[in-house]
Amino acid sequence: MKSLDPWQDLKEDYGKGGYERLTSMRKTNPHLKVLLAIGGWDEGSEKYSNFTANATNRQEFVINALDYVRQYDFDGLDLDWEYPTQRGGDPVDRGNFVALVQELSTLFKKHNLLLTSAFAASKKVIDEAYDIPALSKYLDFLHIMCYDYHGSWDGKIGPNAPLSSSDFLSIEYTIEHLLNLGAPTSKIVLGLPFYGRTFVSPIVGASMGDDAEEVGFPGPATKENGFMGYNEICEELKRNPSDWRLSWDAVSAEMVASKSNDTASQVIVYDSTRSIAKKVRFAMRQKLAGLLVWSIDTDDFSGFCKPELDTYEDFAEKVNISLLSIPPPVNGKYPLLKTINNAIVLAAEELAEENVTPDIPEDVTADETESYDPSAARSLFAMISVGHVIVVISLFKDFAISFSFFNS
Repeated sequence: MKSLDPWQDLKEDYGKGGYERLTSMRKTNPHLKVLLAIGGWDEGSEKYSNFTANATNRQEFVINALDYVRQYDFDGLDLDWEYPTQRGGDPVDRGNFVALVQELSTLFKKHNLLLTSAFAASKKVIDEAYDIPALSKYLDFLHIMCYDYHGSWDGKIGPNAPLSSSDFLSIEYTIEHLLNLGAPTSKIVLGLPFYGRTFVSPIVGASMGDDAEEVGFPGPATKENGFMGYNEICEELKRNPSDWRLSWDAVSAEMVASKSNDTASQVIVYDSTRSIAKKVRFAMRQKLAGLLVWSIDTDDFSGFCKPELDTYEDFAEKVNISLLSIPPPVNGKYPLLKTINNAIVLAAEELAEENVTPDIPEDVTADETESYDPSAARSLFAMISVGHVIVVISLFKDFAISFSFFNS
């Protein structure tokens, strides 16, 4: 193992020391766990397929991984092989991935280190690539990447991360399928996107399901065709509000922004604060282990975005809304991260009012940062949002952050 950006990650040769700056956050956040991630889309699959096929190579990697993780004081390793058996991989990858995970787990447990892995959300990839019961036995958490269900590659406008759908391509189906295959709820971490997918359609006034070109338009900072960070989206909407028409897609729980001229349309389908809050609510009601996001660098880190007023619109379906302490609209920096924290607390409170008690760690204490917390009952749930946070530092991209609700 080695860093792909040593100047950013390491202190040697006057580097910026990113590893150390992140792991040092544990000094003021004692519950924090910081993991190192390897792999990613750009790394492909073939190299992992080749080395896991050889038991000697696997063992060398396991030892090297342990040494690297301990050298830089991480709390564990996150595997992001995208994906076993796919993209130049081999059918035997399915079993070899289990062997790799088992061997890593055996060694890591001796040193009290965490082992997690990213998983595709596609039913096809899940069925072909992963032995879910075996992997669930050896991994501490399963990080499910519940985004990129649709994009401009489909040739149609579709939701990036639909909560529901009429086919296999939705968060609800992915989680249900994993549970049916034997994944325990206590280990499933639901992935949320802090970005949207963009489309160019030849149809004036285009919307969900309409034809689109196979290449979407880029954001001004990320510069990737078919992709815009949440920060780029809300900045565009705030600067040019009259150009865009916003609509809520209730089935997918996604926001749709569209603008048209006389010949074509541009469309962005993305997770607003309402989308994030509703998916947090789903995760809490399913009693999942937690949430991960991809990725915090596309949240609104400047505080430029306009507050969204409908964030908690989908709560209080079964209880009187007056019984819940609805937070005010999120303002300032990191609105999506703040929404996750607030929605965890609100969803727990809602479940309590319904007399459905979520699993709560025994060491839960009040979160003093929750200034709008009016009740002791609400304080009981507040630390769920911050008490078990896992930061995953990636060797291949910027880092993601994972919120874990419950004790492992």
